[in-house]
Amino acid sequence: MKRILSGLDRLELADSILKEKRIGLMTNQTGIDHRFRSGIDLLHSRYNLTALFAVEHGIRGDVQAGAAYETQPDPVTGVPVYAVYGKTHRLTEEMLDAFDVFCFDMQDVGARFYTYLYALSFAMEECAEAGKPVIVFDRVNPLGGEKIEGTVLDTRFASYVGMYPLPTRYGLTIGEYALWARDHLKLNLDLTVIPLAGWSRSNYLDDLDIPWVAPSPNCATFHAALAYIGTCIFEGTNVSEGRGTTLPFEYIGAPWIDAQTLEKRMAAHDLPGLHFRAAYFTPTFSKHAGQPCAGVQVHITDRRAANAVEGALTLLDEIRALYPDQLEWVSNTPDTFFIDKLLGTDAYRLGRYDAHALMEAHAPARQAFLEQRRHFLLYE
Repeated sequence: MKRILSGLDRLELADSILKEKRIGLMTNQTGIDHRFRSGIDLLHSRYNLTALFAVEHGIRGDVQAGAAYETQPDPVTGVPVYAVYGKTHRLTEEMLDAFDVFCFDMQDVGARFYTYLYALSFAMEECAEAGKPVIVFDRVNPLGGEKIEGTVLDTRFASYVGMYPLPTRYGLTIGEYALWARDHLKLNLDLTVIPLAGWSRSNYLDDLDIPWVAPSPNCATFHAALAYIGTCIFEGTNVSEGRGTTLPFEYIGAPWIDAQTLEKRMAAHDLPGLHFRAAYFTPTFSKHAGQPCAGVQVHITDRRAANAVEGALTLLDEIRALYPDQLEWVSNTPDTFFIDKLLGTDAYRLGRYDAHALMEAHAPARQAFLEQRRHFLLYE
């Protein structure tokens, strides 16, 4: 296993900025060092930690997806925890008054859907306007930093699950993303990234010796993160994405699907690095709770060859073809659909492209992003 140090493991590099300052920290349960010590506890013991900021899933990771919560004291340190998910996604004037330096330390999964990205960039916007410096303690991209996949978001479909013209899988660390976002948003911001030591772009999470803490309740394993890049799109449908089972984002199904038929249809595509095995499950919560479902389990047999986004869309192609009367799109309002926000386009829902054609249509935009991101890469 390759030895890696996270930004938090190199906390001393930020000492000159942090000492004698009031510190605000946006973090959650993933913000730990190599010795499994919480960044909250480390900053509280060494510096003047005066404010904590909790995003989706809460400061300790105990809040389910989409659930709102109130500002309250941290039960361990007593430091006020301000909620920036629910009533507001922005740092208010009261929150900005609570610190001199803003710090960010969270592990994400390398997918454009993850709300932690926008929690950071929104905070960067507020700190830029208030003239307050930002420190990002960098963490690895668990899916490596070489491959990019999927659609590049059209900002007409911007939302908290996709705000900027990023590919679905963008191949940046959270620190590199912060540098990209500062440039994209044209922020006059004092930004410091405390870099990783030992990481290279070819490294996946399981190549490394870093401890893995589930970044959200339904992405408990590295295998779930690999699949999530693609199967998150099923959140925009009435097909279960496996929430309420032991294998969320690996199980895909519904009560009205024939698993054997779907398995055969997917096998005919012979998608590199992917296998779709007939599977049966009963969710304990979320879609179809308590109802036996049939479908497939997504197995990634070769992660370097696999295109998880195209694979998941191909699976949706087949479900759409087999069950046109049963498949439904989740609608936020009569005119907006969650699938469009997740894909960053309405072209798929409207039937203009199938999975392969959609990937081909977005190839030029993905290539343009690859060229653009070169200016913000910190690692080879």
